[in-house]
Amino acid sequence: MNKDFIEKIKKLREETGAPINLCKEALEQTNQNFDEAKKYILKKGEGLITKKEGKSTGFGIIEGYIHFNGRVGALIELRSETDFVARSDDFKKLAHEIALQVAMMNPKYLSPEDIPEEIKKEKVQEFGKDFKDKKEEIRNKIIESKLQKWYEEICLLEQFYFKEENLKIKELLHQAANKFGEKIEIKRFIRLSVND
Repeated sequence: MNKDFIEKIKKLREETGAPINLCKEALEQTNQNFDEAKKYILKKGEGLITKKEGKSTGFGIIEGYIHFNGRVGALIELRSETDFVARSDDFKKLAHEIALQVAMMNPKYLSPEDIPEEIKKEKVQEFGKDFKDKKEEIRNKIIESKLQKWYEEICLLEQFYFKEENLKIKELLHQAANKFGEKIEIKRFIRLSVND
């Protein structure tokens, strides 16, 4: 391996937290295209989560964040498969980052699946009323696009991570799955504000 390749592996590991072997594999599979290698690692994390779908996340922590002015705070429950991972500093840091995300971005739901059907139907009607004169296929695409934007505002897993605008929270969890080698999930969260 040449020095440039080794440096790319190190940088990829720093940015994704993925194991060295996976970083090497990702770079080899993408002809050393750094951005494509990051996507490759994310896909691997999604695959790991899918593979471990039935696994129980019986361990975890409750992490909180309170804003410096004491007027906004958040609690999250982050789960893992093993106590070993749940007690690690990296896991605690991830939980803290997600609690900070909740405090800053004020999501209402964990995922689109958690939104009550009647609220979704109201939004579909609201988004569709301005496009009644369009063909049904075009109107449906517009509504779907608007729904996706709405999910990104109100669903924690669909929100973009405040520290990296091209990375969604669900992708941050995929990265964590790669890093820890096990299923990582957010069970629940709450945000409190003096102004609410």
